[in-house]
Amino acid sequence: MASRNGFSGLAKPETRLALGPVLYGSIPLTGRLWKTTCMNVDPREISKFESVASRWWDPAGAFAPLHDMNPLRVDYVTTRVGVKGAKLLDIGCGGGLLCEALRRQGATVTGIDLSTTALEVARQHATDSDLEIDYRETTAEQIAQSEPASFDIVTCLEMLEHVPDPDAIVASCATLLKPGGTAFFSTINRNPKAWLMAVVGAEYLLNLLPRGTHDYTKFIRPSELDDWSRQAGLELRDVSGMHYNPLTRRYTLGGNVDVNYLMHLERPPATHFD
Repeated sequence: MASRNGFSGLAKPETRLALGPVLYGSIPLTGRLWKTTCMNVDPREISKFESVASRWWDPAGAFAPLHDMNPLRVDYVTTRVGVKGAKLLDIGCGGGLLCEALRRQGATVTGIDLSTTALEVARQHATDSDLEIDYRETTAEQIAQSEPASFDIVTCLEMLEHVPDPDAIVASCATLLKPGGTAFFSTINRNPKAWLMAVVGAEYLLNLLPRGTHDYTKFIRPSELDDWSRQAGLELRDVSGMHYNPLTRRYTLGGNVDVNYLMHLERPPATHFD
């Protein structure tokens, strides 16, 4: 039977690996009330994620695609906003790949995730690398409630397609930003080409990712992400595609957003009236 997106899809194995965090919780955010009974988390994702979290810093392991992608992600952020001295929050930090890279660029970094093991790995690696990073086991919703308008930059990369309510995470990011602050998202488009490349190609043909990593129905069109962002009060500044060469294991930026893409948004500066 075909899904609502027109695909019957490939059989989804029981073993799943989320290349991002799983977040939950529901509080009033940017004027929107999320039902407290609807947890934005999949316990199966947490369990499978925990089982491989100790391998975050193995460039040839389960997280190899993130290691390959990280230089491009860092460059995308640092060429669009000054990070030195900025207060930066990484939502879904995992083992700390992005956090460490941006800390080395001079940002004051906080990383949040719900994987206890991943956070232990992140803290130990930061200590071994003599880097000061504030890692916390908490949710975007919780920190948005306790620390609204506290960050210059919020990053949320490779995780929106792994949660039931990504629009709630977008709203939390907007709440967390200071006026004039910047948000960065990355995820996967939802269309036939993305299904062929991100699911069939990456998981079943090239074995770049464990089978079952992605659920096509959770992929997000750029127009949807832009709409959620506008509803949360964010303004679009750029959207760029990420293109992967499996021979060189390098990612490059381009205008084609058919599969993986990055999005840069800003919270407008506060307006003062006399």
